[in-house]
Amino acid sequence: MPRTTVFTEKAPKPIGPYSQAVNVGNFLFVSGQIPIDPSTGQLVKGGIKEQTERVLENIKAILEAAGYSLSNVAWVFVALKDLSKFSEFNEVYSRYFRENPPARITVEVSNLPGGALVEISVIAVKD
Repeated sequence: MPRTTVFTEKAPKPIGPYSQAVNVGNFLFVSGQIPIDPSTGQLVKGGIKEQTERVLENIKAILEAAGYSLSNVAWVFVALKDLSKFSEFNEVYSRYFRENPPARITVEVSNLPGGALVEISVIAVKD
């Protein structure tokens, strides 16, 4: 089964030895994204809502670069720095996954790269 890496300038450049995403067959595995603005390379200002929106826009750009969309997302892994922000996170997240939301796991973590408040990774699949 062919394996290809995905890169787009519309999402942050990887800051380590990993790809933005890897496409294997009908599956796309998107690396964890933090709220970095790809145009500046800096963490976005604001709280959990602003950071969640930036992360999901980054993921959307990576999906689109690989020929996928948010509707192809089957599984989501969310790392939150503060689980008390869960409802604020969900407020933004729910705007991106309105119908048939994907399976998801959400955990609280002690720290994230760059002082981010949220990191999200997804797996998308095409029929």
